[in-house]
Amino acid sequence: MAFSRPTLTDLRQQALQDIQNGGISGVNALLRFSVLYVLAMVLAGLAHLHYGYLDWISKQAVPWTATGIYLEAWGALKGIVRKPATASSGSVSFPISGSAVVPAGTAIQITGGLSVISTADSTISGSTAVVPCTAQSTGAAGNISAGASAALGSPVPGVQTVGTVSDAFTGGADIEQDEDLRSRILEAFEEGGENGNEEDYVKWAKEVSGVTRAWVNPLGYGAGTVVVYIMLDNAQSANNGFPQGTDGAASTESRYVTATGDQLTVANALMPKRSVTALVIVCSPIPQPVDFVINSLGSENTDDNQVLIEAALRDMFRRLSGPGGTIYPNQWNEAIAAIGLSQFNIASPSAAVTGSSVGSMPVCGTVQCVA
Repeated sequence: MAFSRPTLTDLRQQALQDIQNGGISGVNALLRFSVLYVLAMVLAGLAHLHYGYLDWISKQAVPWTATGIYLEAWGALKGIVRKPATASSGSVSFPISGSAVVPAGTAIQITGGLSVISTADSTISGSTAVVPCTAQSTGAAGNISAGASAALGSPVPGVQTVGTVSDAFTGGADIEQDEDLRSRILEAFEEGGENGNEEDYVKWAKEVSGVTRAWVNPLGYGAGTVVVYIMLDNAQSANNGFPQGTDGAASTESRYVTATGDQLTVANALMPKRSVTALVIVCSPIPQPVDFVINSLGSENTDDNQVLIEAALRDMFRRLSGPGGTIYPNQWNEAIAAIGLSQFNIASPSAAVTGSSVGSMPVCGTVQCVA
């Protein structure tokens, strides 16, 4: 039976009763500002702090409730460490005259307040200088789509001040949150040693900063191949969690086309861990939007409820969907029923939804609510 922690009110009342029933001659009641009353309140407050500290200790004593450095300590027992924040990288292009070069170390500002710095001298493509850059700060906010406006921090002779992002900035991720770290730690305790099975590839992929979900398709592209699908729900939230880049293998893998962007980051991380002969190909799932029409809401068809319904559906797809997976009517009915609506009917879709092709993943599309 779980221990019920006494409240501060309970402790105060207990302290007062102990004083009154403690055999002190002539004490039948305590005035609010009497010495004994004040002492009872002080002792109750100290006891409450002690109970709180013991409660906190009990949470750190097991990995499923531990937090902060104590959760990291549990992870260290299984070789699991918190994924650090990472900086994004990409390329910016500027129109030039002649053979002008943007040198390494040049500061560049990108629309939205992102500050990046060139990591090498620019290369010339026609009348354009292509500058490889890395964000000066870490975090998912550094992931910028191609086409964004950029400006040189200081003038460079022969180079126009304003340019554009030519290759999207990818690879930026925030520091891993406790709940994501906890999931990986609990999975590690559930599993045995690493041997290159499906669970290992999922685990290795999720160890890469920014990756929140991963799936494996053994022999997905033929004998000897291991296809790994990834999602970056937080780092690429602006793109509905889908990785930004092209599918492929690691930069040192000569048997297959080299990936780019987020896929390349994961492929390079998997390369030294894979089974020695495995050809690992990292891919983005193909989104397959599923549109919903929900009626019979009556008076509950409010803006707030519409937001809750869409959020519940998106959470359901995130938890249950995967490449080639199937989402069933009872699953989306349960997701919406959890909101607490008195009535609703899902008019569309009316049957289970399955990924229509290899790598296709059902995702929440438009949600239309009518009374």
